[in-house]
Amino acid sequence: MVDSLPRSRLAIAVLLAVLAGYIDGIAFIYLGGYFVSFMSGNTTQSGVELAGGDLAAAGFGFAVIVAFVVGVMAGTAIRSPRRDRGWIVLLGVAVMVAVGAALASAPPVDANAVTGTALLAVAPTALCLSLAMGAVNTVFSGSGGPSLGITYMTGALVKIGEGIVGALRGGERTGWLRYLALWLAIAAGAIGGAIVYAVFGPAALWFAALFAAGVAAVSSRARASRGSTPA
Repeated sequence: MVDSLPRSRLAIAVLLAVLAGYIDGIAFIYLGGYFVSFMSGNTTQSGVELAGGDLAAAGFGFAVIVAFVVGVMAGTAIRSPRRDRGWIVLLGVAVMVAVGAALASAPPVDANAVTGTALLAVAPTALCLSLAMGAVNTVFSGSGGPSLGITYMTGALVKIGEGIVGALRGGERTGWLRYLALWLAIAAGAIGGAIVYAVFGPAALWFAALFAAGVAAVSSRARASRGSTPA
């Protein structure tokens, strides 16, 4: 949980939240209203499309969800309970985002006229980005189970609300600020992604790949400084 993270690792978590928000902001525009990190939103969207009889749109959303789960599985398989391999996961994330950027040559999907053909054209990019975002959530995994979700903030908002009430009742005064930092980071990332996308289009994803590689380097150096201790 965020409460138990030392400051150095909390800083990395905040950077990853910025990355997740940035990529999801770009993907939301490029995919015409679908997400690559917020699977609750995709589940609702796909359910509505399925109920409305749009099998192509529903299938696209469910495929992105499956890709996200596969990314979680891949990141978990790479991690080790004895050695911190989060930086290796991040290198994989950087590669997948770069592949997604390279594949993002299709025109963006018009959110007002989503068609099966348009979704099929952007599907390779969507699947690569969703794989990457699934893997991001395993960077802080412990012995086989996720301990901190980076790409979804509903739980963080709950912790903020609980923490504020706890502080008012005389409990821990600042613990909720860590969750607020994560929420602000993902929000700032989404804003930045939308702004950069408006200027560069899908090529904005290349900046995300470079950023992920940079965070991997920072994580690797942090690991070296504290030794090969468990995450």
